[in-house]
Amino acid sequence: MADTTTAALDRLARAVTTAYPASRPLTDTDRAALAPLLTSPNHLRTRLEAHLEGAPGRVRVSGTLDRRLLLLERPSGGWVAADLSGAEHASRHWPRWSEGHVRLDTPDSWLSHAELTETAAYRLTRPDVHLMALYHPEFFPLPRFPLGISDVARAARAMLMGTVSLSDMQLGVTLEDLLKQLTTQAPDIVGISATFGQHDLMLQLLDAAFALPTPPLVVAGGSLTARNERLLLERYPDLLVARGGGEATIEGVLAHWHGDIPREEIPGIGYTGAARGGGMAIGRRRTAKPVARDTASDILPELDLLPATFAHHGVAQLETSRGCTNTCSFCPRGHKGLWAGAAPGKLPWILDELGQVFDRHPDISRTLYLVDEEIIGAGDDAVSRVLELARTLHEAGFTWESSCRIDQTVRTDQDEAWHVERARMWRTLVALGLRRMLFGVESGVDSILTRFNKETTAEQNALAIRTLSALGVPTRYTYITFDPLMSLGELKATHAFQGRTDLLLRSQPGLDPREIVRGVRDEDWVASHTTGRPLHTGISYMLVSMECLIGAAYTRQASAEGLTGQPEPLMGRVTCRYRDWRIGVASGWAQRWVDRNFALDYTFKSLEKVLDGPPRHAVRQARVVLKGAAYDVLGDMIDAIERYGLERPEHEEALYARIEAALEARAGMLRDRMATTVAGVRRHLSGEHATTLTREHSRWASATSWELINAGESCA
Repeated sequence: MADTTTAALDRLARAVTTAYPASRPLTDTDRAALAPLLTSPNHLRTRLEAHLEGAPGRVRVSGTLDRRLLLLERPSGGWVAADLSGAEHASRHWPRWSEGHVRLDTPDSWLSHAELTETAAYRLTRPDVHLMALYHPEFFPLPRFPLGISDVARAARAMLMGTVSLSDMQLGVTLEDLLKQLTTQAPDIVGISATFGQHDLMLQLLDAAFALPTPPLVVAGGSLTARNERLLLERYPDLLVARGGGEATIEGVLAHWHGDIPREEIPGIGYTGAARGGGMAIGRRRTAKPVARDTASDILPELDLLPATFAHHGVAQLETSRGCTNTCSFCPRGHKGLWAGAAPGKLPWILDELGQVFDRHPDISRTLYLVDEEIIGAGDDAVSRVLELARTLHEAGFTWESSCRIDQTVRTDQDEAWHVERARMWRTLVALGLRRMLFGVESGVDSILTRFNKETTAEQNALAIRTLSALGVPTRYTYITFDPLMSLGELKATHAFQGRTDLLLRSQPGLDPREIVRGVRDEDWVASHTTGRPLHTGISYMLVSMECLIGAAYTRQASAEGLTGQPEPLMGRVTCRYRDWRIGVASGWAQRWVDRNFALDYTFKSLEKVLDGPPRHAVRQARVVLKGAAYDVLGDMIDAIERYGLERPEHEEALYARIEAALEARAGMLRDRMATTVAGVRRHLSGEHATTLTREHSRWASATSWELINAGESCA
């Protein structure tokens, strides 16, 4: 048992004996049962109440994971207050409502006798908040720690107000279970987190909630919900829509439920009658500024659901910054051009808590997935901050993965000294546990990059990819293959860039970073160091089509050309025709190819995240097989397109049939090759991992149709 857990249990035991001197002392068996419950205040309270059965006093467990607050009502009157972290009560940021309602005899200690008014005793348990995360298990077989609702839970618990329960459909909870919670447990507040592809599930929950005789206060959030705000409020006039990260919003919602503030003062919400505000058009670039500290200083989660995530062979996610330094045209999010990072010094306690859960699951790779959109960020301290962050993770015994922009490696406006410093930074990050970094390249064609407002060039992307590979940085790249405004020339140039074999170079561990910075700009040096592998082997997902998301600047570009149509709430987008009808047909078939292979590819990707060593390498190679097949499909589609003239849209059915035949042929070849590949991977797996792969491969191999996962074709 970790030292921090032992210490917390010692304090808990002392608090119990202080409040109830005649109670049965906690045995080693009791302590072993309580230890994993420290991450879940509701379960901890239930267990303590069972242990203290017959005692006349009430039990309250509140506060965040790092400052869990235990309050025990004494039989003789008054309460005992214990901060299980060991910090003195006076150091806590007590919420405003507690003034005059909580009085501590010894605030300079972690343990104190206290006086609580009935208002305080009530507020510590009400409102009853249920946070629900949605999920389609048939599309995503393996789970990821639900960071969104876990962050919101932490913000709510910091208010010392109410109880928070978390449910995640990834972890065996069904839609029927959530509906039962709504109808039988009568929560005061329901928070629903929905992302793309989950609109159907959310509507069923909202229908049930608002059909109740006394509906709860319902808040819907998540990346999909913000896109569909207008449509949702038309259907559910009493709904609240969280427009941002959710922490400040849930604090306001709790205060509003108690009548402390009017609805209009809840931060970051949309509601019937509220002003929405316009989207941001691409114009003069905004300088990236940090967002307000109250939204960036504490972006850490509660860990109630982490043990269940690991029990379902999922992965741990964390966030160390929010926002992005750029304003890409396809991104509709309000924080474009805004970035803020939490200080690495805030991480050790949460890393310790995470480590204790990892210790109970030794079969899970000790890897954290930092879901930052841009982990390095901007400013003069960007390099020193990310290096400090990496050292903090490394010292806690973790490897890690994250994402950032490609211009964190190569910039057209910086000199050689800047590039050498960045090269050294990347080498150091790898030495400090960086397992892989995702870069949003998105295109290798200048005209497309301009349309996407990426503020990068094809040559810049190429130099960065060369630099990272020569430095030995494990990478993934995202790439948007199709977009509605593209020309056939751009599509062919895209295919050529994805097939380039002069970008992925052999790692040069003994070479000085300055020599690498110079070498990647020398074509002879590149030719002598190339791996010969095409770029598409390093692209995370092939054949991706641009989503015309509601509120995005790119969508307005397409709309200006008369290409957009009706909203598709399931995915938070609008329908969109392609300017070149032939590319539209190809994009539609590309999406069918992606969707037919998605569950298997996602299974490989998820297994790779929880494995280490040879098993992980075997899974990675299996993904390369899928990438190669997708690249061949792209070539087939371009060949088919060139047989039909742009001015002859009446040939659409003929092109459709030709591409379908090409994909059927490729699918047959892939089925045979994948059978051999999976057999080889299974030799490296055991237990549930082998079972999961066998199940998903069997499902994939038996597919014969070309169905789309989400209704409506992807902007085609």
